[in-house]
Amino acid sequence: MLAVLLATGLLSSADAHASAQGLTLLQTAPAPGGQSYSIPADSLPYVLLLPFLPALLLSLSAFTRVAVVFFLLRQGLGNQYAPPNLVLIGLAMLLTYFIMQPVVQKMQSEAFEPYSKGQLAAEAARAKAGDALKGFMFRQTRADDLAIFMPEGAQLDLKRPEAVPFHALAPAFVTSELKTAFQIGFMVILPFLVIDLVVASVLTGMGMIMVPPQMVSLPLKLLLFVMADGWHLLVGSLVNSF
Repeated sequence: MLAVLLATGLLSSADAHASAQGLTLLQTAPAPGGQSYSIPADSLPYVLLLPFLPALLLSLSAFTRVAVVFFLLRQGLGNQYAPPNLVLIGLAMLLTYFIMQPVVQKMQSEAFEPYSKGQLAAEAARAKAGDALKGFMFRQTRADDLAIFMPEGAQLDLKRPEAVPFHALAPAFVTSELKTAFQIGFMVILPFLVIDLVVASVLTGMGMIMVPPQMVSLPLKLLLFVMADGWHLLVGSLVNSF
């Protein structure tokens, strides 16, 4: 949604200033009764940014926290191949869509629909969509992380997320998400670490030093995870953490 608004805003602004720019990167031939679009040369940085837009949007959503926790869980289980990467990333993206659904609906009702009906200009629609995303990011960002990226001496108003510049909020949000993900991951890995230590101690005490502890601890960790209904607890905790 936001990607469409950004791309549309870029083309619209480019077309508005095409006559003022002497050099254009791209110009479409107008259809009969249609409108032509052109991209001026000074829009080249934005055009180069468009391929990286999906990765940026994933970083600015719930995907970072969910994906990091899932991969830490697999590391704690000690199995590098199950669940496979595609399954973990797919589940992380589905949970991200579920968590971000209220934000997407707000962006659609306040930005995309008015823009598609001609009630909002591209710049105003992009600002509305950005405010909805910034509101979500601001709620998940720690004040101390945000203070690192704020200009020195700037006043931080925790009640007005729209007043925080996006170039400061984005890295602060990702930093806070990584910190939260590692905290959740530590609580997830801790029981598995205890099992590894107990199994290693028992095998050493029995003189079975040639037996890899992972061979014995992996079934025990899987049994513990299944008996505790680990996926239900983990997914529920991740959703509730937002």
